[in-house]
Amino acid sequence: MQAIKAKITKAIPVGSLVETCDNSGAKVVKIFTVIGSRTTKGKIPAAGVADLVMVSVRRGRPDMRKQVFYAVIVRQKKEYRRAEGMRINFEDNAVVVLKDDKGNPKGTIFKGAIAKEVCERWPGIAKIASIVV
Repeated sequence: MQAIKAKITKAIPVGSLVETCDNSGAKVVKIFTVIGSRTTKGKIPAAGVADLVMVSVRRGRPDMRKQVFYAVIVRQKKEYRRAEGMRINFEDNAVVVLKDDKGNPKGTIFKGAIAKEVCERWPGIAKIASIVV
């Protein structure tokens, strides 16, 4: 996992139900922890684009339900600022389910756009992504 240049607003808190945008078999997942987040006592951790999170599958194929996976957030509704000054936001929140914490995606096709920051940080996702914004 590499550093990214953008100042990403952390907009998706722990406990959020988020849709997946791949064909891994999971449809809706619940975020229950953000890997590497540091917050003050009493504050709920939150994640933004290109963050690694752990999720449990809430809706999807019966063999995937109630399973725990790593995932990467690829889109968020809340706008964030890139280094060149441009502000980016998407029309939904979405994650990609991973096989392991190294960044290898479980699915083979991604629906919709993937943020450029995700492709910089996660080369395994960048190989499969068709639309990068």
